[in-house]
Amino acid sequence: MLQISPAPFRSILVIQTKFIGDIVLASTLARNLQLEFPGARIVFLCEAHFESFVVAHGIASEVVAFRRARMRGTPLERGKELYTMVRALRGFRFDLTIDLTDSKTSRLVSGLVNAKTRVGYNPPERPLKLLERQPANLFAKPQGFGGQHFVYRYLSPLEALGIDLRVTVPSLQPLPSETLKALALLGKHRLNPNGFIAVHAGASFKGRQWQPERFAEAIDEIATDSGLGIALVGGPDEREAAAQIIARTAAPVVDLVGSLSLETLLAVLKQARLFLGNESGPMHMAAATGTPVVGLFGLTHPSRWGPVGVPSIALRPPMPCDCVAKGLCRPKDPSKACCVWRLEVKPVVEAARELLTRTEMKRERAV
Repeated sequence: MLQISPAPFRSILVIQTKFIGDIVLASTLARNLQLEFPGARIVFLCEAHFESFVVAHGIASEVVAFRRARMRGTPLERGKELYTMVRALRGFRFDLTIDLTDSKTSRLVSGLVNAKTRVGYNPPERPLKLLERQPANLFAKPQGFGGQHFVYRYLSPLEALGIDLRVTVPSLQPLPSETLKALALLGKHRLNPNGFIAVHAGASFKGRQWQPERFAEAIDEIATDSGLGIALVGGPDEREAAAQIIARTAAPVVDLVGSLSLETLLAVLKQARLFLGNESGPMHMAAATGTPVVGLFGLTHPSRWGPVGVPSIALRPPMPCDCVAKGLCRPKDPSKACCVWRLEVKPVVEAARELLTRTEMKRERAV
């Protein structure tokens, strides 16, 4: 087993090529590394869309970005993107790499960067295929420090490195400039800070998206009961679901879908009284700002992927699932299962009511 030098690491690469929710959870690892090695150069390898968010919020001092579309393109496009990425990474002369992605490509990148200390998972999330090499020379457990939530998978490399765990909950606060943007936007739409519910109806796969008609029914009941405004948030590819919800709601709904940068979205979520939405990146962003969360889950278990660090209620239909989408659903793959479609409106409305009551005395947020 590799013996870790007592000297602090000076240049650290964290390979996190997944999605914004993973970036948020991985920010806990970054914060622990910053506390353990003050002054170290911590670099994230992530998708280009996340670069400004990662740097602006201090998750990493620098980013080497890649373009996911190129990595999924032709062999020539993939080869060019990989070459550019690795060339940029090797220029940093890292003495530590931490591969959080744990994929065939991330292992290849870790090996090509060739830092003295290379942390990977044992066993890996997916078994290595024939002729595939594991470049790690220091191994982290699938779940570190005895935690079951996925955040502990991202913290596990600390245990392998012999680093004490100091931060376990993501905490991301908006930039002052983005808070001003958010407040101006909310004012334009007559939404008061701490006086609206942020609703996110999107997800990375259709089967993980609660039905728009059920969102609309829940929104009407919650808005009528609470008197709170409603703001729909999400990315440009989620506009169709937003339009379906708006067409079915009697309550006024502000549509912010596709109009916010990640930095501004974080600031809007910070101002919300409650977040209601599917298991998704915005759910983890809302929790990281301190906003209470009602999260809607399917096959994925909330104990692994639920919001952490805030008052929350995670809802999931009874299992095992009586499949409602046999032509679309892949029952053994949480990222491609449609179990959330079985979630009824009533428990969602009741969860929102309960959480609003429970957090009624929540402190007024600083602007």
